[in-house]
Amino acid sequence: MTDTAAARNNAAVTDTATDTATGTVTAVRGQVAEPRARFRDLVAAEWTKWWSLRSSGWALVATALTVVGFNVGMAYDTYRYWSERDARARADFVRDGIPLSIAFSTNAAMLLMLALSAIGATVIVGEYRTGTIRTTFAAVPARRSVMAAKVCVVAAVTTVFGAVVSVASFGLTQAVLSGRGAGVAIGHPGALRLVVASALLAPVAALVGLALGAVLRHSAATMTANVVVLLLLPLIFGADRHWAAVVDHALPAGAWNRLTAVGHQPVAHPWTVGGAWTVLAVWAVVAAAVAVASVRRRDQ
Repeated sequence: MTDTAAARNNAAVTDTATDTATGTVTAVRGQVAEPRARFRDLVAAEWTKWWSLRSSGWALVATALTVVGFNVGMAYDTYRYWSERDARARADFVRDGIPLSIAFSTNAAMLLMLALSAIGATVIVGEYRTGTIRTTFAAVPARRSVMAAKVCVVAAVTTVFGAVVSVASFGLTQAVLSGRGAGVAIGHPGALRLVVASALLAPVAALVGLALGAVLRHSAATMTANVVVLLLLPLIFGADRHWAAVVDHALPAGAWNRLTAVGHQPVAHPWTVGGAWTVLAVWAVVAAAVAVASVRRRDQ
């Protein structure tokens, strides 16, 4: 071997170093390293993932039609049997806040929470079930950034969805009730708060589902946890005793009930509207944090 060839070999050995701890080879001098993925690119990728599945859009459409249809059906029943109410009941209908309770009923809110939590859970559970999460993390080793992008997409889509469903439900129900002179406008006391609270219930439920899915990673376990947290716990912990009322007030359903309360019915353990808004915000923030932190050190 000539001196020139030996020099070239020595340079190659110098330029290429092997990491003995991991067995990987570092970049050769002069080679351009691939840039890290920008967060907006991760968000765009998650957005594409969401809408690449037909089930995502159809699930939202089906949920919207069911929730709005449920509330409009209640309004139509009131319209149909209006003549059976006596004069006093008709006079007290608006004063007692019944139009608002029809605009977005408790049953519709429970249905919305369960459906959106399932949709939020599917975003991550589906990837773990099919194994595509391995490909995602292999392409982008920054797992927390990937999960943060998922959180942003889920929050954005479901917030818009919640706003559309809430506004549509309020507008259609009040249009039906107005045929009997019993509808109210958005400026009616408590109406705007009901619309906003009902709209925000969607992203809160979706983020809870996403967080539970990221932690449990199994469809059956995640759906069961969603039902327990969002549906069963509010039924178990009533507001008759102080300790039970505290638990009820700390749940998303309890916060929504406080924000959409109508009439002047006395309660054993009252709490503030500001406290209810805080509960919804804390659930959303904590759920997002749990979803992001759950992939920090765990294998897929």
